[in-house]
Amino acid sequence: MPKGLNQIQKRLLTIGILAVALYLLGIFEDHPEAVEKYYSEGLYILLCKVFHPLFNIIPFSLGDVIYIAVVAYLIYCFVRLISLVFKRRFNQAGNLVLGLVIGIQMGLLIFYLFWGLNYFRPSMGERLGLRDTSYTAQRLYDVTCMIIDSANTTRARLTAADTLQDNQTIYETAIKAVNKMSAKSPGFRAYHPHIKPSLLTPLMNYLSTSGYYNPFTSEAQMNYQMPYFERPFVACHEMSHQIGYGFEDEASFSGFLIGVNSSDRLLRYSAYQDALDECMHALRRRDTAISNELKTHISKIVRADLHAQRVYWQHYRGQISLISGMFYDDYLKANNQPHGMDTYNQMVLLLMTWYSKH
Repeated sequence: MPKGLNQIQKRLLTIGILAVALYLLGIFEDHPEAVEKYYSEGLYILLCKVFHPLFNIIPFSLGDVIYIAVVAYLIYCFVRLISLVFKRRFNQAGNLVLGLVIGIQMGLLIFYLFWGLNYFRPSMGERLGLRDTSYTAQRLYDVTCMIIDSANTTRARLTAADTLQDNQTIYETAIKAVNKMSAKSPGFRAYHPHIKPSLLTPLMNYLSTSGYYNPFTSEAQMNYQMPYFERPFVACHEMSHQIGYGFEDEASFSGFLIGVNSSDRLLRYSAYQDALDECMHALRRRDTAISNELKTHISKIVRADLHAQRVYWQHYRGQISLISGMFYDDYLKANNQPHGMDTYNQMVLLLMTWYSKH
């Protein structure tokens, strides 16, 4: 820093430097091939090899602790700012605000360098040769029928022991499935994948959140209280973010492929059950009558699971989940996902193309 500058001037200069750094980083948004070559297949792999084994040692979610600490600090700063304004200490108040701006800029810089640039790599469809962008209602009907058959079959194969798996067993099975997929397909290369139960699970219930990926610590976390048949798929979905799939539909499709290629009965069912839910949702939007007709082909026990899933999340749903959903919708749109929350449902596009090829 140049000598002779006071603290406010130094902070303004820092804000300017960080703004330039973020602008330069933003240039990569329009160059997906460069992002893929130099970041996703370069720097990000190096970060995975360092961060994943390091944070896997910690038995709890360090990312959760960091988020709790950040929220507590922001509350403190808000109270402090109000106090300074009332005391007319405007110089200190301005200094505090500038410090917060620097903190936000640093957070954004770390976010994109540690993981966020994966949002701007070529799409999963391009990389895996699944580039069809549309499908007919008949094709959706046909694929949904196949998925119903798979869901019915895999559910019927579950034993009492399968339905009583504890979370640790579910996590270990999901990790094994990710490593298996990693070994057979370069597009799913994983480096020390891991999943942790989130300390924020009670809050996540009210936010209608089944899991999340922390880009600052490379940790994949999940809600450990949701229905047991959702947990295996969600674990694979969140670890797919760890692999480098940023878009929600891509992480869901990756989780589906990891699940159906597993030999674990519960994980296979969990993957087909999620795909069934997505396809039925897409079918309802196109033709309610056909959707209702296909419901009759879903086995009673699978329908019971889908009902239990809806009841669980509706029990917690309220204003807080609506507000958090709006914020997350804006977050997705700001990160190259113009459909916002509807991006989750775009998984059906990838499913249609994959079933056409297989």
